Amino acid sequence: MEKQIDKSQYMQQHLDDAWRVFRIISEFVEGFEELNSLPPAVTIFGSARIKESDPYYEKARQLGGLLVRENLCVITGAGGGIMEAVNRGAHEAGGISVGLNIELPTEQIPNRYINKLISFRYFFVRKVMFAKYTHAFVAFPGGFGTLDELFEMLTLIQTHKIESFPVILIGSEYWNNLYEWMNKDLINTGRISLEDAQLFTIEDSLESVINIIHEFHGKNGYIPSNAGV
Repeated sequence: MEKQIDKSQYMQQHLDDAWRVFRIISEFVEGFEELNSLPPAVTIFGSARIKESDPYYEKARQLGGLLVRENLCVITGAGGGIMEAVNRGAHEAGGISVGLNIELPTEQIPNRYINKLISFRYFFVRKVMFAKYTHAFVAFPGGFGTLDELFEMLTLIQTHKIESFPVILIGSEYWNNLYEWMNKDLINTGRISLEDAQLFTIEDSLESVINIIHEFHGKNGYIPSNAGV
């Protein structure tokens, strides 16, 4: 009897996994259908815990507005803090403000400045959408989620799984500490090359962000370079 119960549990697990494949496929299909008609987009990440009174909130809000006035749309993770600020700036400037929400045990409520919202159950599907439809990646100071997305993008570019695009970190007083550690413990020990450390730039000026994006795509054109993702 005990062996029969174990077999039944195994079969149920197998069935659950099979249905999970269909849920994953449906998320990919929805994401592709909703995002493939976007104008050139810039993905922006940063802490969801930053308050409206934080200077980085206002800076992110300004960046959202600047980007849409340059005929770009913005993509965020749909949450609060930096993500809300970027979506807010884009919304106020009359542009396309996209949020890719993630379902969490403690529910993340999408901010109210999004005019195209897609929700995902699976982080890895959501990451594909971030990489596939962006022409630049901007990271404000943040925590695990921001660092996860940053290193995901850098790894994909480093390994040539996606075409290179600008990766810009806003806030030198925050990100310089990361670069110093990379220089000391990664570059100097040969764990990454000096060229790898040049896959991103650290900036404080929002005008520099716009110029970097335009300079890169002025040479390469705003084309869907990550179609193979």
